[in-house]
Amino acid sequence: MSEQRVRVGVLGCGNVGAALVGLIEAQGDMIEARTGLRLEVAKVAVRNMSRERPVELAEGVLTNDAAAVVDDPSIDLIVEVIGGIEPARELIVQAVKAGKPVITANKELLANHGAELFAVAEGASVDLLFEAAVAGGIPLIRPLRESLAGEQVHRVLGIVNGTTNYILTRMSEDGATYGEALAEAQSLGYAERDPTADVEGYDAGAKAAIIATIAFGVRVVAGDVYHEGISGITPADIQFAQRLGYEVKLLAIAESAPGEDGVPDVAVRVHPAMVPSHHPLASVRDSFNAVFIEGDAVGELMFYGRGAGGGPTASAVLGDVIDAAVNLRRGSHATVGALTRARIRPIDDVTSAYYLNLEVADQPGVLAQVAGVFGDHGVSIRSMEQEGLGGEARLIFITHEAVERDVQATLHDLRDLDVVDRVGTVLRVIGAGAA
Repeated sequence: MSEQRVRVGVLGCGNVGAALVGLIEAQGDMIEARTGLRLEVAKVAVRNMSRERPVELAEGVLTNDAAAVVDDPSIDLIVEVIGGIEPARELIVQAVKAGKPVITANKELLANHGAELFAVAEGASVDLLFEAAVAGGIPLIRPLRESLAGEQVHRVLGIVNGTTNYILTRMSEDGATYGEALAEAQSLGYAERDPTADVEGYDAGAKAAIIATIAFGVRVVAGDVYHEGISGITPADIQFAQRLGYEVKLLAIAESAPGEDGVPDVAVRVHPAMVPSHHPLASVRDSFNAVFIEGDAVGELMFYGRGAGGGPTASAVLGDVIDAAVNLRRGSHATVGALTRARIRPIDDVTSAYYLNLEVADQPGVLAQVAGVFGDHGVSIRSMEQEGLGGEARLIFITHEAVERDVQATLHDLRDLDVVDRVGTVLRVIGAGAA
């Protein structure tokens, strides 16, 4: 096949954009040998042209006019790695309406405006690809969209934020406090100076919304996702979990079940959870990510790898660039299919097993009073341990599966008991049918 040149416009040249430019240069010959296409980075749009960058660009490639890159008739496809909502949304719409495929790594944008952008791309019959938006270098979106298109996926759960997984690993393996582990993550560049989006679950929540949309074929936005972070987790919680045979992980969980009138019932949430030590997710360490998929016919699948970083993310972007370039030359495009409406199940209606610990007065009759509160709300106790605290006692419970609202009502009444000094950490428990 004779050489066919595909001119790429890149919007943004931070860690991912710079790594992508380097990969296209380094892998160009191999890509051409496999596809017959020569990728060329024709334009790179940045906000600050004077900033030093880790990649060399030919004269005339760098510009501060992103809209002009999108409008340039000599540019064949667009890569958006600037992040945020605007102007990214407007630029993507502008590009696809002009018939140009777009590759994006923008999880925030897709988690809030994905359905709109997918519809615009479908209407223009061009690709909008976003493998890098969810799990960095881990291939996940393409398997969900293509390989599992005929699979009835009913649950996806995973570790999709490397910052929090690194923090929890340090707390688990070294006994570090949350503050110590966070400071270490920041010093290594795993956590931002303001880590709120990571440690409070918002980053994972955006990814969970995208995963649910693609896995279940429904419209889910970031606002539909329940968030709970890890800042309240203590080394003692992790030690208790390990003693009971669990590891503590921040999980993104998306579930779908048949609902009334054919509208699927979907629950999407992010929160710390106790994962059985024998579960594959329990052994995912440091900044690595892993996503566990459960389907009717396929059973269980797990995707594992580096979920962040310039190199892994750029690798996923490049894979999409190659797909889009090949499709463009063939006059075809990928699709996420028609997205249907879902009934979003609130966290109050979710069922799970729970771990909780109480500090109570060490006196006769306390356990009976506490157990009575559980019974009043229909929350069944699976196991209980007691340890002395010098005049006080700690009671550690794991429940059978219970409805969230019943557990919250139980916690409310436990706090009102005179014999209960403090209700400690409450964690959901994954395993033995619990979700």
